[in-house]
Amino acid sequence: MDHIENRFHAAPFIKEIGRGIKGARALSRHDARALYAAMLDGRVSDLEVGAIVLALRIKGESVDELAGFMDAAEAAFAPLPTPGGEYAPVLIPSYNGARKMPNLLPLLALLVARAGVPVLIHGVQSDPGRVTTCEILGEMGLPVARDLADMQSAWALGHPAFMPIETLAPALARILALRGVLGVRNSTHTLVKILQPFDGPALRLASYTHPEYLESLSAFFSMPGQAGRGDAFLMRGTEGETVANANRGQQVDWFRAGERTLLIERDPPSDALTDLPAARDPATTAAWIRAALRGEVSIPAPIREQADQVIAAARDLATRGR
Repeated sequence: MDHIENRFHAAPFIKEIGRGIKGARALSRHDARALYAAMLDGRVSDLEVGAIVLALRIKGESVDELAGFMDAAEAAFAPLPTPGGEYAPVLIPSYNGARKMPNLLPLLALLVARAGVPVLIHGVQSDPGRVTTCEILGEMGLPVARDLADMQSAWALGHPAFMPIETLAPALARILALRGVLGVRNSTHTLVKILQPFDGPALRLASYTHPEYLESLSAFFSMPGQAGRGDAFLMRGTEGETVANANRGQQVDWFRAGERTLLIERDPPSDALTDLPAARDPATTAAWIRAALRGEVSIPAPIREQADQVIAAARDLATRGR
């Protein structure tokens, strides 16, 4: 057993969540916060951490558990100062990358940023077998933001800023990295995709992969405390990334001031395919995105519509905050 100073005894919590799909019980928001805060502080043994993340993987997180975990997560790092101006900041998580299709999340971010919106992408820099947003932005000559000054410099140039999760929230990055040890994702992968690290309202672009998360994340964004954190767009991800599918736009729900509105309807099935990069590697994808931004190839209609809606919502949120 690991020797840990001021060790947190997690066994009573594991007993509640570790009884399998039918027997497990959800933790209260208070208990979820206490447990996750101890994990982030390193006060839970490796053995118990493994048991906790696998139990939650099997059981699934309740809305109160998500809220409690987020309470602890956002208390684990210093918030970023919210920029003033015509637009509220936009947060785009990028933790999946491309596996089969080209990753066009950088295109979305660049379209929004060039309208003058401060865009912060946060996520992983690399992922074996996938092409990450960070790698594509690097091919485009856009550096990683290692601190607040780097982020603000990118915005001053009209670029999106990419900040690694290791920089933004080191304690969360440590638990996120357990995927490499255990072979499966854990609750932290959900948390980072709905993280709001600014000290004022921001627009979060959030996505889900499994249908059950549509309901749980919708309930989370509808919680009374979330309205004060800003707005959220929620959609089914494209290979896990929060960018519209170039061939068939997904439904997007807008959580505005605590109210849920259908913002974009799902496109009907079509056999027509959009002209996309010939390969999904970083260099080819970056070159295609540069051509799209110059008007030399067509920007997929679902991505253009998504960008337009993000820009409008960021302006709306900033106006309400004045």
